[in-house]
Amino acid sequence: MSTDTTTTAGALLALLTAHANLPAPDVHVKMTAVPGTYEWTWGLYVALHDGLDQFEQWRAALDLDPATIEPKHHGTTAWLVATGTHCGVPVELYGFYPHTTDDER
Repeated sequence: MSTDTTTTAGALLALLTAHANLPAPDVHVKMTAVPGTYEWTWGLYVALHDGLDQFEQWRAALDLDPATIEPKHHGTTAWLVATGTHCGVPVELYGFYPHTTDDER
């Protein structure tokens, strides 16, 4: 899979137009690793910072497989990452939330 910037820009426009009713994400066009290969291509980074309910709305709208969701954390920040494609372009969807330890609960 290799996408050029024109294809990626079209996917970005389609994403924002088709889902204008969803919470506004932070979106970037970036070089993305193609899963399972050593290839890199243009893709979309979509991030939500105001709750995992927004992440889930976008995950469902983009039809990203829940099995791709990976939890991550660093310090007091945690996030979920779901991956897939939209209009033939790789998408990485991030949902950020506060991370607490068992001691903080």
